[in-house]
Amino acid sequence: MAYTPGTIVEGTVKTITGFGAFVLLPDGQTGLVHISEVAPTFVTDIRRHLTEGQTVKVKVLSQGEGGKISLSARQANADPARRADGETEQRRPERPAAGGRPAPRRAEPESFEEKLKQFMADSNSKISGSGQYEHRTRSRKR
Repeated sequence: MAYTPGTIVEGTVKTITGFGAFVLLPDGQTGLVHISEVAPTFVTDIRRHLTEGQTVKVKVLSQGEGGKISLSARQANADPARRADGETEQRRPERPAAGGRPAPRRAEPESFEEKLKQFMADSNSKISGSGQYEHRTRSRKR
C-alpha cells in the first residue's frame, strides 16, 4: 500500500535503535521514525519516549524508492502548547539588548518585495558594522 505524505496512522513500535524506531504499520509495512522526529524536545535516549510494543500515532513524511517510509511521531502529536512529557512549554524570555531594554520586535514583512528590502537593509547594516574592525586585521597581516 502506498501512503501519501501527511497521512496520520497508528502503528506499533517494532524495534528501537540508536538512530530511531521502526514502526509496524496496519498493512504490515515498516517505517522509520528518526530520533529527531520522536518528540518536540531534544532526544538523547529514545527509550525514554518509546518502548517496543507501544502503539503510537505517526505521520507519514515520505515514501521513497524501495518502499522506505519516513515517519514522524512529533508531527503527528503536534500540539504547540504541550511537550511529550505532558508539561506545557515555557517561552524563553527575550534577551535584553544593550542598555538592559528588550530589543523592539519588528513587524514581519508580508510581500516578497518587503522581505527583500528588509534583507538588504539588514545585510547592509551588518556589512557596514564589520568595516569598523577592518583596520585591525590589516595591521596584523603586515
